[in-house]
Amino acid sequence: MATKKSIEEIISSENDKSLQQIGEKVFNKKRLNEEDGVMLFERASLPYVGALANYVRESLHGDKTYFNRNFHIEPTNVCVFSCAFCAYSRLYANREEGWELSAEQMMHIIKSYDGKPVTEVHIVGGVHPKLNMQFFIDVMKQIKAHRPDLHIKGYTAVELDYMFRKAKVSAEEGLKILQEAGLNSLPGGGAEIFHPEIREQICADKVNADGWLQIHEAAHKLGMHSNATMLYGHIEKYWHRVDHMERLRKLQDKTHGFNTFIPLKFRNKDNDMSHVKESTVIEDMKLYAVARLYMDNFPHLKAYWPMLGRQSAQLTLSFGVNDLDGTIDDSTKIYSMAGSEEQHPSLTTSQLVSLIKQAKREPVERDTLYNVIKNYKDIDVMEMEKNVLYN
Repeated sequence: MATKKSIEEIISSENDKSLQQIGEKVFNKKRLNEEDGVMLFERASLPYVGALANYVRESLHGDKTYFNRNFHIEPTNVCVFSCAFCAYSRLYANREEGWELSAEQMMHIIKSYDGKPVTEVHIVGGVHPKLNMQFFIDVMKQIKAHRPDLHIKGYTAVELDYMFRKAKVSAEEGLKILQEAGLNSLPGGGAEIFHPEIREQICADKVNADGWLQIHEAAHKLGMHSNATMLYGHIEKYWHRVDHMERLRKLQDKTHGFNTFIPLKFRNKDNDMSHVKESTVIEDMKLYAVARLYMDNFPHLKAYWPMLGRQSAQLTLSFGVNDLDGTIDDSTKIYSMAGSEEQHPSLTTSQLVSLIKQAKREPVERDTLYNVIKNYKDIDVMEMEKNVLYN
């Protein structure tokens, strides 16, 4: 575990005085500015920024690494929007190439988890013009009637923006209606890169940065928590990343409604940006480390293991990350279709616990809002697997 003395030595041994001053800011819990963020990307070595990020991570959470038992439902991959980075969606004109689940089919997935200790269903998908707000209201009411304890984390700001405009309601009105129907929190998808210079090139036709932030602010005002993402490693510059994080940090100062920040690695398979080279593992680790240092008011930093792959996700636990998402299941296609490391993303609880323990961290099962369900620190993984096998 990083100690104050060891970090002080690392900072004092840094030859670049500007980076040394940033390290001192981190050590003294002073906020980094945008210039600091860009400088870390441009000039800091991976060991230096990694050590600082790990110090912050361990100051906040010790060795605790969170996960939850969740599953995904993707109602459709038919979408009215055409994002350059997306390999998942099919335009409405080509909807026969995609899928569209009925309410009955969605409930069949829900019921397939009866008797299993999952705590969250994550519902996201394409923006289908015929799956309107009433459709999702009815589905959520059915889910809550069948399994009231299941936390519904659903619908990106992109889906919600379209849903609300079509229903002719404001974000505040629409979210209140969905909350009453059973929606508990929002995922962080659709943020991509906020700056219009990049957004206009990769996702020009969907909700802009202000609209995304307004929807999350409205959710926070209703007492709903949400997550935030950033799609990195494509055509953005370092300052675009920092600008994105700064906008999120400002909203978090105002509402304190974000649970976690989730950087998402761009994948270049079968999309309109296949010519763009993907970021290296070293670049990935540096991104997570800088995010942990910059996002000082976000309690958690999550690595989405299906996108990075299991080994890289393990590695992030030394670069500021304290959450690996959940067990998920192999129905999530958004990233596998884009060429992620995990083509059938599913881990058993014992596999995920083992993954965390191999990285010398402490596995802690949580619910969506980070209430602790169970600490697996002193639980033998082999015994867990035996219990699954023989019970």
